[in-house]
Amino acid sequence: MIDSKTEGEVPEVDGDLDEDNAIFNSSVPDSGGSLVDLVVSEEQAGARLDRYLADSLPDLSRSRVQALLRADCVRMGSGRVVTDASGRVKMGERYSVAVPPPEAAVPEAQNIPLDVVFEDQHLIVVNKPAGMVVHPAPGNWDGTLVNALLHHCGESLQGIGGVLRPGIVHRIDKDTSGLLVGAKSDKTHAGLAALFAAHDIDRRYRALVIGVPDTLRGTIDQNIGRHPTDRVRFAPVGPHSGKSAITHYRVLGQADLSVCLVECTLETGRTHQIRVHMTAMGHPLIGDRLYNKTTRTRRAALTRERREAIDAFPRQALHAQSLGFAHPITGKDLLFEAAPPEDFIELQGVLGIA
Repeated sequence: MIDSKTEGEVPEVDGDLDEDNAIFNSSVPDSGGSLVDLVVSEEQAGARLDRYLADSLPDLSRSRVQALLRADCVRMGSGRVVTDASGRVKMGERYSVAVPPPEAAVPEAQNIPLDVVFEDQHLIVVNKPAGMVVHPAPGNWDGTLVNALLHHCGESLQGIGGVLRPGIVHRIDKDTSGLLVGAKSDKTHAGLAALFAAHDIDRRYRALVIGVPDTLRGTIDQNIGRHPTDRVRFAPVGPHSGKSAITHYRVLGQADLSVCLVECTLETGRTHQIRVHMTAMGHPLIGDRLYNKTTRTRRAALTRERREAIDAFPRQALHAQSLGFAHPITGKDLLFEAAPPEDFIELQGVLGIA
């Protein structure tokens, strides 16, 4: 459900690494990976096994799940190995999935300029530009924030938090700009991870959206899961499916009723959380080609100048503006701010939002 209520003071980020409480046992002696325990809910009953597992494990694609089934990595609660991807799951059934660790891959250190907001011997806070991928992945093996951090910080980042994401505790989407924190040691990484898991991180975003919410300040409390037909997208799901997702919002400025500037504070950190929640509320982010399906009526409400500026904006208008947390080593309260980039500010001006 979407619940509009008064926003309270709260201590995750669009596209953060999900705090996945499904992992109860992180040691799998045979593989060195993780063991994930799952229970089929009433809403999930009747789904194909591979679809159920892929929906329950959003970090794994359906093809990856099918490969794990073929490799005898999935067992029912009784311990019986399950390999039939097309079998239907029943409510209350328990499954254990042994997920092998990713293949070792050492990213290359690259001399890429960084906008460093804060740095000490334990951690680093950077203002990521729009267009930069956070960590290497297929199709983006270099030019990422991780490549830049490895060059800037040297060997201290190697292997922190796993070889594929050295030092990275959370992430934001490629086309989202703003603040990110990275760890320089295992102890710092563990401390930051604990803060994120406990929702003790203050993360506030600026977003330019279509329309203006009826309630200018409130909370969107709606679970998020994989879209049922489009694996690239995420979508609002029922209360017994997906993962809990809570976004607090308030309107900071508006241009009549056609567009507005919103501040979003994340209490949880689900992939595409702000983009999914604002779209579900009826106010998609400007420039979001994945989720923004603006109606003709909404477009007709825009002036020609605004419509042309919105159509030309090449990315979702989202910026991670504020990041606050207790330093995991010193305990000192830290709060960082980064103004939106020039393209965001220019668009805001064209839209007439003060």
